[in-house]
Amino acid sequence: MKYIPTIGLELHCELNTKSKVFSKAINHYNEIPNSHIAPLDMAYPGTLPVVNKEAVHKALKMALALHCEIPKILMFDRKNYYYPDLPKGYQITQMEKPIGINGYLEIILNRQVKKVLIHDIHLEEDTASMDHYDDFSLLDYNRAGVPLVEIVTEPCLHSSDEVIAYLETLRNTFKYCDISDADTKLGQIRCDLNISMQEENVEKLGTKVEIKNINSFANVKNAIDYEIKRQTAALENGKKEEITQETRRYDDETKTTISMRQKSESIDYKYFVEPNIPKIKITEEYITEVQKEVPQLPAARMQKYLLEYNLSEKDAQSLIKDKNISDYFDECVALGINPQLAANWITVNVTGVLNKEDISIKEFYLTPKMLKQIIDKINDKTISSKQAKDIFNQALEEKKEPKEFFTSDNMQISDDKKLKEIIQNILANNPSQVADYKNGKDNLFKYFVGQVMKETKGKANPNITSNILKEELNK
Repeated sequence: MKYIPTIGLELHCELNTKSKVFSKAINHYNEIPNSHIAPLDMAYPGTLPVVNKEAVHKALKMALALHCEIPKILMFDRKNYYYPDLPKGYQITQMEKPIGINGYLEIILNRQVKKVLIHDIHLEEDTASMDHYDDFSLLDYNRAGVPLVEIVTEPCLHSSDEVIAYLETLRNTFKYCDISDADTKLGQIRCDLNISMQEENVEKLGTKVEIKNINSFANVKNAIDYEIKRQTAALENGKKEEITQETRRYDDETKTTISMRQKSESIDYKYFVEPNIPKIKITEEYITEVQKEVPQLPAARMQKYLLEYNLSEKDAQSLIKDKNISDYFDECVALGINPQLAANWITVNVTGVLNKEDISIKEFYLTPKMLKQIIDKINDKTISSKQAKDIFNQALEEKKEPKEFFTSDNMQISDDKKLKEIIQNILANNPSQVADYKNGKDNLFKYFVGQVMKETKGKANPNITSNILKEELNK
């Protein structure tokens, strides 16, 4: 019997606004606990929430990037439950009218395009963070009230590879739209999974198991793969009662999921409309204005790089990880550089410098036009690949355009007549090696190539050198 996994996700991502979603406290990561707080964040009596327009703007932009339907009215709800990290005893969120519904995000896996269906995206406030010790817990209210978007998918994913492709594409979308830094190391992205197994060709989904608060993509993949194996083994052994509707957590040390609590039915959070925030009309003019800010997104670029430029999936992924690097690549192609050559230089040489010097592509000295100067000289065989890298490094070091280093000292020797004269002299000075070559020692060919390169200080065109050598040795 074959079993098919079905996976849905709830992803929480913090927005990079200057202040929190309902208070004037600074929204910025800080290692000093409780240093970015306002009375509202602490639920002091008499405080009232005020909606952060920038948070709404960014949440709306994300909803549009996910091709969602946008409501005519912006409104908030209370989600009631008491927990130590919610000082008010409730969370201000969106239930009845999320800021976006019925959207989708295109992902590409193995060169195949798949639409991941988005149920909704809503704007809410984050909770305080907690550090747990043996006999006490500490609260840090810096995170309380940070604007958070929750994106909920339909149960439409069927493997950990699809989930990771979705998460990486979604993270890049946040960055492309300048909505969030989406840094998992700072806890800016957190993920809940819902996984069930069903028999092949059976429409009814199996029992859903929830895995809470996974904070890295690697752990998401490990949790899914483990849970698929666990549930499949239970079904194959006929112990269907072992798969119960429950909430589990992922344990990083054992690489397993561990049961936390049974979840026989949905929790009643007693939602009702937030009385302290008036409804706000969302006009078509405002939606159009925000839509114009949405750039070409990573999925569209990925499709172009794979299907139009025929790049490898690895190169395409490397290019779209950073919007500015992707823009740099697009400008190179627009200038007429072969897409594969541009990708090779950017993913190897350019990003190598960026990583070494810890700078962004915007701080990189060589513009696409300057890079084209080097690649054009390679294409017309004026310089070799080695010479190109030397000029690339020299231009960066001296902060000069590459064309200033295209001197006779740097140029490749491609003149047939000149190379033939050099080769004939080398063969004449090495009669015993020529005789050995003609008697079957083919490996001496590399010796002669080396002698030519030594004589020309590495400037001889390797292809022309090889052809002339073969002609001369076969005489």
